[in-house]
Amino acid sequence: MRFRELQATAEQSSPDRILIATLRIRIPKGIWTGTFSSAHPRLSLEALNRADITKDLSVSDYWISGGPPGVWATEIARSPDVVKVDSLAEVGEGSLYRVTYRNPPVIYFYRELGMPIQFPLRIQSGVLRWEVVAHQSEFQRVLEYARGVDPHLHVVSLRRRPLTSHLPMLTETQHQLLTEAMAAGYFAVPRGITLTDLARKLDRSKSAVSEALAIIEQKLLESVLHSTSIAT
Repeated sequence: MRFRELQATAEQSSPDRILIATLRIRIPKGIWTGTFSSAHPRLSLEALNRADITKDLSVSDYWISGGPPGVWATEIARSPDVVKVDSLAEVGEGSLYRVTYRNPPVIYFYRELGMPIQFPLRIQSGVLRWEVVAHQSEFQRVLEYARGVDPHLHVVSLRRRPLTSHLPMLTETQHQLLTEAMAAGYFAVPRGITLTDLARKLDRSKSAVSEALAIIEQKLLESVLHSTSIAT
């Protein structure tokens, strides 16, 4: 188990450094995604988004693949923490469901930290693949929380300077803006922060941030298209 190694690495980072880690953590009892996916280990679930209905209720869209389409709504609805299930679409061997549920403890934890949840969340066999994007001080609290939930959590990856090696076209300033926007939830689905609030957080004008992000997005798109053409 690499928790101590991960913790030591995080402690050596600058307090302002943004870290990205991918953890594999077993979902606690009483949460429908853990119960359902454990009962159907060949299925894969993806939580695509989340929105508040009330302080204690959330709604999320889930893509469930690896089994017959459109057959899981009744079973999911029987979970004690599920309030409502709507079957939205069926494509091939998968279905899109909208589930209204009582908040698990991690929702309140994220609220306390003021951090956005990074989507999609991938779940299989009762295990969540959890990507965390946070500043070092927040990251320490996330690690302690995760270890309390699952003492046997597995650290899949840790990056202290995410994306730099994959984004050679970006300047250091552009890279910093991109990681700050990611950490604030600007690219989350649904969006965790508005452009206005992001600009205020960065102490920059809205127009300057908008223009800078547009340039970054153009560079990334050109990079992807270039890579695709080379591969082809």
